[in-house]
Amino acid sequence: MASNELRRKFLDFFEKRGHKIVSSSSLIPTDPSVLFTTAGMQQFKEYFLGKEYSEGKNVVSCQKCLRTSDIDEVGDESHLTFFEMLGNFSFGGYFKEEAIRLAHEFITEELKLKIDYVTVFSPEKVTDNDWRKGVKEDKESFEVWKKLGIPEGNIKKEGVDNFWGPTGEDGPCGPTTEIYINGVEIWNIVFNEFFCNKDKKLEKLKISGVDTGMGLERLAMVAQKKKTIFETDLFESIIKLLPDFDDRKKRIITDHAKAIVFLVSDGIKPSNKDQGYILRRLMRRVIGYHFLTLVSSKNFFTNLFNVIVEKYEGVYGKLDINYIIEIFDQEKRKFLETIDNGIKEHRKMKAVSAFDAFFLYQTHGLPFDMIKEISPEKSKNLTWDDFEKELSKHKELSRTASVGMFKGGLADEKPETIRLHTAHHLLLAALQQLFGKSVKQKGSNINSERLRMDFTFDRKITDKEKEKIEDIVNEKIRAGLSVVKMEMPRKEAEKIGAEMEFGVKYDENVSVYFIEDEKDNVFSKEFCGGPHVNNTSEIGHFKIVKEESVGVGVRRIRAIV
Repeated sequence: MASNELRRKFLDFFEKRGHKIVSSSSLIPTDPSVLFTTAGMQQFKEYFLGKEYSEGKNVVSCQKCLRTSDIDEVGDESHLTFFEMLGNFSFGGYFKEEAIRLAHEFITEELKLKIDYVTVFSPEKVTDNDWRKGVKEDKESFEVWKKLGIPEGNIKKEGVDNFWGPTGEDGPCGPTTEIYINGVEIWNIVFNEFFCNKDKKLEKLKISGVDTGMGLERLAMVAQKKKTIFETDLFESIIKLLPDFDDRKKRIITDHAKAIVFLVSDGIKPSNKDQGYILRRLMRRVIGYHFLTLVSSKNFFTNLFNVIVEKYEGVYGKLDINYIIEIFDQEKRKFLETIDNGIKEHRKMKAVSAFDAFFLYQTHGLPFDMIKEISPEKSKNLTWDDFEKELSKHKELSRTASVGMFKGGLADEKPETIRLHTAHHLLLAALQQLFGKSVKQKGSNINSERLRMDFTFDRKITDKEKEKIEDIVNEKIRAGLSVVKMEMPRKEAEKIGAEMEFGVKYDENVSVYFIEDEKDNVFSKEFCGGPHVNNTSEIGHFKIVKEESVGVGVRRIRAIV
């Protein structure tokens, strides 16, 4: 059964049973606590909390989704970033018995598939210190499945894997029951009984809701009797365009190309922050693989995106192929220039360790495979496992790194103070550009009125030199450079030449702020806890108001914006 037919059957089945078909929402959610739409229920979140929905109590949708938690796992036989989620939802219209009955009917009667086993929630499988431990066992779902003919031995009790939500920091959540076919989880049915607040405290919802999710890709794999999702008709026509790539790269390019099409169509452009940063990573990964494989067709990406647009045209509205290619080509040109910088860095290295590979990947966007293939001899001891360990280490540091290193210099966190803080970084970089790297920061103080910097220099700065400093800083402000925060070990920050304040003792894990252009050319990089503006264009006009001596070999500048 073709995927288009599966999608249509699902929507029609529930429409005939009193559900209103609702279009997919954007991949960019209205909830600011999450980057992307990761589930069908997100556009209905407020209705699970009691708000009345104008389309009725029961709805059905096919939602385009994007998840980045496993972005580095894509390439195996199961992980995806972009996928489609089939779901039926009820906001007080029905609950456990009806939801399970409908799912059973669709699977066994409409699709003629056999259920292997199902799972239900049990707190016995939850650890004592988990916030879900106090939720009661879902005996009702257990009994409903028994009535529908599922043998008791095929109804398995599970713990936190059978409790879903909330999406974001807070929201509706509840126990789930899952359906498995051929050992694959096909359908997750969530019973939203609770509201979970930011402190992980549960409150009973006024109305009970049903939130279900069934990945179309997995359903197609089972219905089409394929071994992997990439063998289904959702991927087959795209993969046929990639004969020169190994299986892992085929899967990565196919998945990422889909994500690119839908992110660009939903208004995202490549950048160094939030959704734009994810889009940039996806684009640069596929560009890098194409670059390495030396595929000759100049229309390679045009053909690739055309096949995807044709496959989904009419499913999720109009997809503007010309606009998608325009945005992609802009990023491709930028990245190919960046690759040159990365290759130059690579050539400076005598041997490439996992640590070096992570630096090339994070700073210059070079994919692992590209790092290996630029110079196989230098990378002969570099393994994917070691690289993955380095990635995992940095993910952990991102969660735990110290962020308070600049607090002594900042009087407050008003918008004016934050703008001056970023200007302070530009000032130090401008001084070093003009007078050399021997200029070092000795002290600072920043409030909402002005910034003050003490730095090493052995003479008075002339009026012409002050004008030149102002020109450099204001040029970088007008250029609209991105301000990007990265967490890393202190030794790594020292190795890449990040500036640090003299006499300050830093933790083993530090934050470094980079000020850089779209080609990743870095103007400033400093140990710092923030906060900062996102883009230098937010700062305003920079002006030095005073320059003076504060001791032997130390000067002081006061400036405003």
